[in-house]
Amino acid sequence: MSDADDAREVPPVVVEVVRGAPTEEELAAAIVVVTEEYTREVADATAPDDAVRSRWELNARGLREPLNRAAGWNGFTG
Repeated sequence: MSDADDAREVPPVVVEVVRGAPTEEELAAAIVVVTEEYTREVADATAPDDAVRSRWELNARGLREPLNRAAGWNGFTG
């Protein structure tokens, strides 16, 4: 992967200073730190592409039916 590919993956950063008057260096340092942490968080939160679901997991979804909330407790025959 080239540097150009890496630059396209990172979304642009928008910063709004609400209080104070940071210098350009302080603002740049804050942007670098926040961008790095955001990139790390996205990388950790993304499931790997090779995550394979087992056959049981694929078939078990079809066994469940939605809960019939209209039946209430009257449907209990136990």
